[in-house]
Amino acid sequence: MSTHISLLTALAETRNDAAWADFVVRYGDLIRSVARRQGISGADQEDVLQDVLTALTSSMKRFEYDPNKGRFRSFLQTVTKRTIFARFRQNKRAGTQLSFDENTDAATDDFNTVWEDEWRQYHMRQAMEFAHRTASQSDLAAFRAYVIEGRSPREVAAALEMSVDSVYQAKSRLLKLIRDQVTAQIDEEG
Repeated sequence: MSTHISLLTALAETRNDAAWADFVVRYGDLIRSVARRQGISGADQEDVLQDVLTALTSSMKRFEYDPNKGRFRSFLQTVTKRTIFARFRQNKRAGTQLSFDENTDAATDDFNTVWEDEWRQYHMRQAMEFAHRTASQSDLAAFRAYVIEGRSPREVAAALEMSVDSVYQAKSRLLKLIRDQVTAQIDEEG
């Protein structure tokens, strides 16, 4: 994937399909997850993603990334929020009963909480994918069994024919790799 700043520059170009495909790979699951957590059903989640892409397409023509003016993350959050709230208004006009009023502080607070949670999970998923591509298979197996499955270090060591100390070291290496990758991702996005 291209770097964050080069991706934003490419999105500003007219008809750069590869950049938009990269954007969807990077942020599509995040946008769909936020929509899902806001109560939007399956097919409508794809519509929200398409509406976000449409809104970004028109705004990216005049978009100039300046990290001193704000972060892209905040810009994407605002576009996503407006799109989701517009979807609720559209459904309400169509007769769908929703107990939702976007003008309340609770709606905004709920959206912001969901966004922050999904943003963290997005970075963890990206970091885990990076770990799967770069870490050794033995470290990944030990990490999965010990950290994710919750098996004891002794049990993992016996199953993988490694020392208990090696299990602890694999956990430490993977946690450092994931932490460093999340930090790098956040730094890249400004």
